[in-house]
Amino acid sequence: MGDLFLVRHGETEWSRSGRHTGSTDVPLTDQGREQARRLVPLIRSHRVGAAFASPLQRARETAELIGLQGVRIDTDLREWDYGGYEGVTTVEIQRTRPDWFLFTDGVAPGPPEHPGETPEQVGERADRVLAKADAALADTEGCVVLVAHGHFLRVLTARRLGLPPSAGALFQLATGTLCRLGTEHGRPVIAAWNVRPPA
Repeated sequence: MGDLFLVRHGETEWSRSGRHTGSTDVPLTDQGREQARRLVPLIRSHRVGAAFASPLQRARETAELIGLQGVRIDTDLREWDYGGYEGVTTVEIQRTRPDWFLFTDGVAPGPPEHPGETPEQVGERADRVLAKADAALADTEGCVVLVAHGHFLRVLTARRLGLPPSAGALFQLATGTLCRLGTEHGRPVIAAWNVRPPA
């Protein structure tokens, strides 16, 4: 069975400023597009059997820029629904909740269309994505690539390793980077993390 490659989309204005960007469909910056283009040699050095991307434009454009073909758009790959914390930075949140931590505390309720998610709800989505990825790995030769978002991919990594969603806190993930989840002796492992080619 092939490996699972995780790509966090390139930089956006909101990621650069630290604003929680869940459902807000912000585009890549020029720097974000360049980050994505620099990943092309890393992707081309592997046989890609299947690719999935979040429906948000920052992920879809990243998938396009790194040259993925036949990408399946999957709503389960969208970013954490930050509810009332959409567009707000951690520093701003901690002014009123000094001990707040996303991976254990979740978010404040938001409007009906974006009520917010608990870490466990994000973990459930990650489990669904992993089931689809495993099905694709079983049906094809090569790796499976997931193009999505920082906090979601951190939770997905925790779940792949058999850890609770809150353990996503352990895996810092920069924009425009590639991570590889493989196996050793039949057990899931991190084979590479936060890989970015030199400029």
